[in-house]
Amino acid sequence: MSIRKLTVFLAAALFAAAVGFGVSGRLREKKEAEEYMPSVQTVTVTAVGDCTLATDAYASQTGSFNAYASQEGDDYSYFFRNVAPIFAEDDITIVNFEGTLSNGGQRADKEFAFRGKPEYVQILTSSSVEAANLANNHSSDYGDVSLTDTIKYLNEAGISNFAGTNTAIRNVGGISVGLVGINALNETEAAKLERAIGSVKELGAQLVIVSVHWGDEKETEPNDAQKEIAHKAIDLGADLVIGTHPHVLQGIEKYNGRYIAYSLGNFCFGGNNNPSDKDTVIYRQVFTFVEGVLQDDDNMVLIPATISGHDEYNDYQPSIASGERKTAIQNKLLDASAQFGLQNLNFR
Repeated sequence: MSIRKLTVFLAAALFAAAVGFGVSGRLREKKEAEEYMPSVQTVTVTAVGDCTLATDAYASQTGSFNAYASQEGDDYSYFFRNVAPIFAEDDITIVNFEGTLSNGGQRADKEFAFRGKPEYVQILTSSSVEAANLANNHSSDYGDVSLTDTIKYLNEAGISNFAGTNTAIRNVGGISVGLVGINALNETEAAKLERAIGSVKELGAQLVIVSVHWGDEKETEPNDAQKEIAHKAIDLGADLVIGTHPHVLQGIEKYNGRYIAYSLGNFCFGGNNNPSDKDTVIYRQVFTFVEGVLQDDDNMVLIPATISGHDEYNDYQPSIASGERKTAIQNKLLDASAQFGLQNLNFR
């Protein structure tokens, strides 16, 4: 072979090799791109309002929460039977646990005080409740021992509980969820907000949920203090703020891309055998993470409900609302949220 032909041959061979390498390289890159899928995880959170699993010792026991518990015997699933399937759908169900679980202590000198039997913790465990806020004005109704006992029984049942700087972290599929509870009715406790949020963030919380006990009873609009605390919580890193204490529904606000539910009302409420306002709502939000980073999506839904299956009395069995009652609760929440610029809410 002549030198010229050899040169042409080698050039052609090198070109073919380069083309082949380029094609195979692109194919490899395409395959690698197809094989790589970013990690996407979701955390579904459900929240409900005041759960008082007891009757005041000074109140009539006829038609009381205690009477129903005794009537049902060992079947503690009675109370959340109508909502347990919804709780079972999520990753974390949060209740505001307003009262105590204890056999000890002395009743505090106050208008209403609540102490439930320790075995009432099974009301929560039988219904897929995973977390309980204890930051409220009834968590020590029978003295410090009643709070200590409540924490003990909840811990033994595997239910995360939190109040003030005693925060909680719950792992959901590798996502760290920080749970913070603040009793803003107490100025000393309210001042713990920044430290509490900071503590869960230092522990690596990727999602921060703050439950706040605040406001004025029976008032359907949040006061200025509620709004200030809610906004501050989000500015400090909260991804959701849930409110309790007014015993009635208040509006929903979206502030800096994060939701505030100012009051979820009562839920399973043993404090009154016939509250005049039996409307409530189940708050549900799905949080999406891509490679562990929370996304700015908007996957929130409200489920109208009532605290009793009967309008005439309290059977302590929260039920999903339907028909005209459901529409009325939806309209109530829409009207209450309009002041915050939310003209539409997602209902289920």
